[in-house]
Amino acid sequence: MLDKEHETVRGWGIQSTMPGNGTVTRSTLRQQIADALRDEVLAGRLQPGQEFTVKEIAEQYGVSATPVREALVDLSAQGLLDAVQHRGFAVRAFSLDDYRDMIEARSLVTEGIFHRLATEGGAAVLTEPRHAAALTAVRRRGEEAQRAAAAGELNILIGYDLRFWRELSAVFGNPYLADFLHRLRVQSWVCTVQHLRGVTDLKGRLWAGHTELVDALARRDAAAARALIEAYNTHSLDLLERLAAG
Repeated sequence: MLDKEHETVRGWGIQSTMPGNGTVTRSTLRQQIADALRDEVLAGRLQPGQEFTVKEIAEQYGVSATPVREALVDLSAQGLLDAVQHRGFAVRAFSLDDYRDMIEARSLVTEGIFHRLATEGGAAVLTEPRHAAALTAVRRRGEEAQRAAAAGELNILIGYDLRFWRELSAVFGNPYLADFLHRLRVQSWVCTVQHLRGVTDLKGRLWAGHTELVDALARRDAAAARALIEAYNTHSLDLLERLAAG
């Protein structure tokens, strides 16, 4: 049995050491397991409805059950897993109605960004050097996301897209809204990948308006930003509905 406070992990791409003291504490291990499982779901290797137990995951990773259980509880709280009574956990299966609700919720959160942008405080955000630098970094994430979308590289797109939205919302919004939007976007991707993974060629079929959105926000053009988000939501929902219909 590995020490519960300083465990190393094998398999599934989890790092065995962390920067600094060279050990993995239970808290970092818990986060690593949660991140790895989330990535497995996003990659489509854990399918909607697929069940597993704490024991199975602990054995797969070569760790004790405690950090695994904590990670699974965290993912359940984020809406990615369902607890199955007396049987463990299952990957949540999202419906098209769920996706429509996610889009509505995302729109309400991003509207907060547009509202702040229209205020004097929003103008101040864009003139501060640290925020201007952050927005430049966000735009670079958007460029990478767009390249991945154009090439149909779904895994790369998801990674950059999640970073793009998290960093963008952090520039304009409060950290609580930024965290909520990130969770919504993870759930949205979990919902869409079950359909997108069945498409052999995604080149040119995925939304790629990231840099246009950053440029609109940098101009404080809330109307253009809203139009881009509305077009994005319409495009995403139409694509998902077509794929779900076969």
